[in-house]
Amino acid sequence: MREHKAISTIMTKNIIALTREDDLERAEMLFNRHKIKHIPVVSGEAIIGMLSFTDLMRISFAETPDEENNSVESVVYNMFTIEQVMVKDVVTVTSQTTIKEVAQILAEREFHALPIVDGGVLIGIVTTTDLLNYFIKQF
Repeated sequence: MREHKAISTIMTKNIIALTREDDLERAEMLFNRHKIKHIPVVSGEAIIGMLSFTDLMRISFAETPDEENNSVESVVYNMFTIEQVMVKDVVTVTSQTTIKEVAQILAEREFHALPIVDGGVLIGIVTTTDLLNYFIKQF
């Protein structure tokens, strides 16, 4: 396994993103449509926050999502904005950060996704699933 391989070789480049003007219903739709669990929140090309599906579940006041369509009551969504729910102090890495360094950050900080930012521009995202798939291919 090459320890110095850049994260850019395994990151997801086709980014699904939200803006602070989007609502939480749109966020839930994107989570479900694309089968993802983390969405960067951007202002132009810069990341300003990160929203996870878990964040939506936390504000739903529901014990579990609706089993039929995995959604949360839209009434609850109208009580909050993306900006109120998203994580604002987002840890990012550059495209040249090594896969090993990213794995260490995810493990130590107990994150499940990291945005990839070069020159202030969001260029990708890497998740624990991306890392697991990479490690599986190594064996």
